Amino acid sequence: MAPYEPYSDQSQPTKIAYLNGAPKTVHIRRAQLIVNPGSEQEQELFFDQNVIKIGALEDNDIVLDDETVSRNHCRIVQEDDHYIVVDQNSTNGTHINGVRIREAFLSPNVILCVGNTNIRFRPIDEEVAVEPSRTERLGNIVGRSVKMREIFDILSKIAPTAATVVIEGETGTGKEVVAQTIHQMSPRKDKPFIVFDCGAVPESLIESELFGHEKGSFTGAIMTRKGLFEMAQGGTIFLDELGELSIDLQPKLLRVLEQREVRRVGSNKPIPINVRVVAATNRSLEDEVREGRFREDLFYRLSVVRLFLPALRERSVDIPLLVEHFLNVLDCNLDFDGERRLTSVQPEALAALMAYEWPGNVRELANAIERACSFAETDMLQLADLPDYIAGQRPRQIDSGPLGEGDQWTQIPAKSELKDQPFKEAKEQWISSFERDYITELLTRHGGNISQAAREADIDRKYFRKLMTKYGIAADEVG
Repeated sequence: MAPYEPYSDQSQPTKIAYLNGAPKTVHIRRAQLIVNPGSEQEQELFFDQNVIKIGALEDNDIVLDDETVSRNHCRIVQEDDHYIVVDQNSTNGTHINGVRIREAFLSPNVILCVGNTNIRFRPIDEEVAVEPSRTERLGNIVGRSVKMREIFDILSKIAPTAATVVIEGETGTGKEVVAQTIHQMSPRKDKPFIVFDCGAVPESLIESELFGHEKGSFTGAIMTRKGLFEMAQGGTIFLDELGELSIDLQPKLLRVLEQREVRRVGSNKPIPINVRVVAATNRSLEDEVREGRFREDLFYRLSVVRLFLPALRERSVDIPLLVEHFLNVLDCNLDFDGERRLTSVQPEALAALMAYEWPGNVRELANAIERACSFAETDMLQLADLPDYIAGQRPRQIDSGPLGEGDQWTQIPAKSELKDQPFKEAKEQWISSFERDYITELLTRHGGNISQAAREADIDRKYFRKLMTKYGIAADEVG
């Protein structure tokens, strides 16, 4: 039997696509499967996932009460712009038009015969226009810029689906907040939301963390342990810093996405999983593919939905709304009675916040507001409460080497002298002393490696460098 040719329509592939720039439409393709069409037992089902499992076991997507159906009978796989049915070595076979097949393309309205059960297959392609949302908030995301409100509209359309999502953007743009919002707006909201940072775990332990391990499978494996994919069963797993995943581990992640099952380290037994994958990266995955550091097949399997979060400097109109949001939600702005300490923002302070370029994006803004809450003496956030590099009082430019004896940040008084200082000035001086010592200690511990020191401090690398410049710390002086 000649294989079925893939159906041809002029639509996008079976994906929801959002490209950087100006999105116009969202393409959502789903599969409609009608079990026992035309009979009293007719059942209509819709799927938007890459793999649809059919069989007699309860862990299949379509469970058939038919004694002629094998436990794992067949599966329907979505590949680019077509669907393929694959028989799983079933006892009674999978048939199309009376012919038993092992693998075949599916055309619209074809009837599959699975054991003695007929299933009609029908692809559904929906094209929905993307329009800026009328709301300025979605979950914990806030923004009134057109770019952000377009993202709100896209999220409202894709969140209810099971589509895999890749969120791209600079460090600090809020990728984890977007992932949490997708989860909370999905039917999986009452199931686990598991976060895994691919760049924070030693490479030798990543496979065990994600997929689990059996007792004795390696040195130190003193007991059987579930992996994060199993722990996220029914919910969502968020793979942060996906671009850090080594090329050797990428095929294993691809296999999980395609087969929807995991194998623990030290075991050959597959464990079915029902988990939505949301990934994030501050790298360009397309560039990583071209450079050979990221597998092309994994890139396309993940990129069912691609979201590009704009940098904060590209949406400065959102800064007043973000400042208001942080003042309302940050615990540092609460007094002992639980009341908000800062209730408004001085116009000059807001102008400075909007003029700053924010290399650390929304995360840096949140840190600046938290710092301002600590220094403020009134119920209004003022220009003087902001760091000098934001307020406009630029620190001196330093080429290298520590600050000299007469320089600005070295005149830290002893504790006995602080009582003679106004509270705000004394606090500023001691925080400066702490920041300088903290940065120096981290760099010393990591041999002058800025990336490793910034990662341990859990702050953006650019902001870490800014602190080094502020206090005149050179990496080669402490390495």
